[in-house]
Amino acid sequence: MISITEIQNIIVHRYPFLLIDRIDDIEPGKRAVGIKNVTINEEFFQGHFPGRPIMPGAIILEAMSQVGGVAILYASKNRGSLAYTTGINRARFRKNVVPGDQLKMVAEVTYLRSRMAKVWAQAFVDDKKVAEAEIIFTYRVDTE
Repeated sequence: MISITEIQNIIVHRYPFLLIDRIDDIEPGKRAVGIKNVTINEEFFQGHFPGRPIMPGAIILEAMSQVGGVAILYASKNRGSLAYTTGINRARFRKNVVPGDQLKMVAEVTYLRSRMAKVWAQAFVDDKKVAEAEIIFTYRVDTE
């Protein structure tokens, strides 16, 4: 298991946009499984939607992307790099995600080359698929 503290050492996201609570399983450069505990305290629920809170699809995609980023950047040769999402293909949303749900995200690296990667990511609540997408990354060591 990778704790939130170690996740913050791998990816640059911080509150309010760090959308992973922990990584339960990882094979660096191949696969990662991340967890997001969805609570009513998330800022996006204030406007999406008042009286009927639903986690926005774009936020689910971002959470899946962050898990994919951990899968790519966890390897020691990629530490210190920044991963940028440069494309999303075949995104599908199958079920609403609401406060109280635990979002389990599985990111499988399907292509990994020097500074470019593709990840097939899926999100589940109670073993039911709620979203899926291919996510394309560019990553580089930040020299700024």
